[in-house]
Amino acid sequence: MSSPRAQGPHAAGAPQDASPPPPTQGTWVIDLDGVIWLTGHPIDGVADAVDAVREAGIRILFATNNSAPTRATLHARLANCGITASDEDLLSSADVAAGMLPVGSSALVLADDGVREALQARGITMVEAGPADAVVVGWTRSFTFDAIAETARTVRAGARLVGTNEDPTHPTPEGLLPGCGALLAAVATASGTAPEVAGKPHRPTADAIRARAHDLSLGVGDSPATDGALAAQLGLPFALVLSGVTDAAHVPQDPAPTYMAKNLAALVPLVLNPTHP
Repeated sequence: MSSPRAQGPHAAGAPQDASPPPPTQGTWVIDLDGVIWLTGHPIDGVADAVDAVREAGIRILFATNNSAPTRATLHARLANCGITASDEDLLSSADVAAGMLPVGSSALVLADDGVREALQARGITMVEAGPADAVVVGWTRSFTFDAIAETARTVRAGARLVGTNEDPTHPTPEGLLPGCGALLAAVATASGTAPEVAGKPHRPTADAIRARAHDLSLGVGDSPATDGALAAQLGLPFALVLSGVTDAAHVPQDPAPTYMAKNLAALVPLVLNPTHP
């Protein structure tokens, strides 16, 4: 399944200083949840698709808004899909959120181990109750009324409110679950404070990606609102796969994705072979 080329690489708000290389070269930014796996279960054909991209001489930078897994868990999930990646080629919103906080500052954390790992690596002191310099909210099942009350109270006392991402849903094999954005919205509403957001499509992630690759050529993801908007901000064409949060009945047309396919395995030949039907 494919769509005609409908959106040029310089979308509204994208940098205009230089054109990216063609998508058959350079570095692709590829999402994980809904593209490579669903809750760690590989989507059909992803290992061969990644191999084909790399055999074409293209680097892959995996970028995920999911802040919950540790780096070891992310590497293990990739291995379960038959894929390897260096740490330099693996970026999560937990990494980005940690980088937004000054070294040595303190944080009250409402998030899973991936965020705690990233904050510890950054040199952030984590506290169990306020006061704190920041409150960091990421996806977690440990979300209770008392947790909302304490984080909101800490923000109202002057802490920054930092969210790893604002994705409303999270794709699983059984369907969509509430995403970090749903949790973050509760804390933001209770504290009366607009959050600073680390993840896609926001600038902190775009800056982190630019710092890791200077030859970006394609953004690949399952969400036009996050992956597509990030591609636009980076000045890249966007390739939409329908294996995650977006189905064929809800594909946006303004802007439309540059490429579209049912999954990564179908997308790769479509992009690498311009004469593909």
